[in-house]
Amino acid sequence: MDIFTLAGTSFIICLSLILTGKKDKLHMSFAGLCAAAFIFSTSAFLRGLFDTTLLMIIENLALLAIASLALRFFRHLTRKKSFISQSIVIIFFLISLGGIFLLLTKLSQWPQIKLAIAAYLLAILIFCYISLFNHVKKLPPSTEKKRLIYLLIACPIALVLCSFDLLSYLGYSFPHVSGMVVSALLYLILLIIAYPQLNELHDFFARALVIFISTIVGALIFYFVALFFSASTPSFTSVIMASFLIVISLTPLKMILKKAFSFFYPESKDVFTSLYEFDEKLEKEKAFMLAEMAPVIAHEIRNPLGSIKGAAQYLKSEAVSEEQKNLLDIIIEESNRLNAAVHQFLDYARPYQLKLKAQNINVVIQRAISIIAANELAENINIVRELNHNLPEVEIDEQQFLQVILNIALNAIEAMPQGGTLTFRTSNIDTGSEGAISITIRDTGPGISAEEIKNIFKPFYTTKKRGAGLGLAICQKIIKEHGGLIRVKSIPGQGTVFFIKLITVN
Repeated sequence: MDIFTLAGTSFIICLSLILTGKKDKLHMSFAGLCAAAFIFSTSAFLRGLFDTTLLMIIENLALLAIASLALRFFRHLTRKKSFISQSIVIIFFLISLGGIFLLLTKLSQWPQIKLAIAAYLLAILIFCYISLFNHVKKLPPSTEKKRLIYLLIACPIALVLCSFDLLSYLGYSFPHVSGMVVSALLYLILLIIAYPQLNELHDFFARALVIFISTIVGALIFYFVALFFSASTPSFTSVIMASFLIVISLTPLKMILKKAFSFFYPESKDVFTSLYEFDEKLEKEKAFMLAEMAPVIAHEIRNPLGSIKGAAQYLKSEAVSEEQKNLLDIIIEESNRLNAAVHQFLDYARPYQLKLKAQNINVVIQRAISIIAANELAENINIVRELNHNLPEVEIDEQQFLQVILNIALNAIEAMPQGGTLTFRTSNIDTGSEGAISITIRDTGPGISAEEIKNIFKPFYTTKKRGAGLGLAICQKIIKEHGGLIRVKSIPGQGTVFFIKLITVN
């Protein structure tokens, strides 16, 4: 069952990369390595049932293929910057090819042939490990280096655990674990190459924990059902391994069925949509309907509103008493406020085609600060600039992003009527696979409560006496359209800080 787990895992990983991978050389080389591991483990499993010469030859051929494919994979993993050159890959490929030809002769009957091939494979893997270690040592501190270090740590641990299988050959009663260990190592490599968003060690542990809990829950359900409805129950270890294979095979199986259903039933697009995805789809449909309705509603409001304002302005010019003028001023003022609210509603609802241009974000922030400094509300505000002048460029719509900075900054100024400090800070973020910058806008106002922060980006939510509650919702929408992220943190009595993250131009 141990070797069967490796066969199932390697097959599922290979299938997943073919169906959902990026089809680049790194992913495809790992898919090839997993395919060879699948052939080896399958033939080894079948040889335990049918001990034939053909299966033994296939097993040895797969080991030779693994040796060559491992070199090719590690070459792409190190981005061709290690001492595994193309010529080295070709040389060892020819050696493996020669070994394959020898296996097709009577030499395949040599009792020590498998030991010799295993030693050859081990030497290749050690060579690959040394190459990876040397490559990681030369890398500057980055997320990529951190992720590869996890692999460097996992490989010797896996080797030590696999060596426990020797105890069973020496007569000790110890279960075979090498198949499960190699399966776990292959899955770790899959996470490293296919999920660049997993940066920290706890991200990998969290992913592994989800798989582990799903496996245990599935195994317990199966085991207790079998316990109640069957006279004999399988071993718990076998159920665990079967449950693990089912859990990791769900995604590729779903992809296969989705492609099949799309071919035979092109209209059944929502068959595989989960309830959570239905909610997301519903939100998109609501946003589309809002974008369609907004111009109509705005038109129906603005026309009578313009008439009301025009009539009030005419009556004000004819008014005699101060009381009448004051009442008409209120009508005009409230008409302007309602018109501004309708304008904000349109900005939030209607789709907008971004006019992206690569530029330094500090230039936009400096322009925003100039506009803010000219505002009479900022008279008692001390504006602090902490701008990193070595930032890479980002692709932004300058006018839209200027609106974001101004909205957040003016909100902060309004929160400090007695004066305070408004700090603008920019910095570089190291994400390894892609560059990013951060923008923080901090005030020293009264802060925002935890309950208010939960709703702060919701449309029409406001704590102001006069306001439509769309300013921050528009900011969030603009940042999302730029492919960025916006967050807010606040401590009541100490101030609030808005954090914006943007991906840089490669």
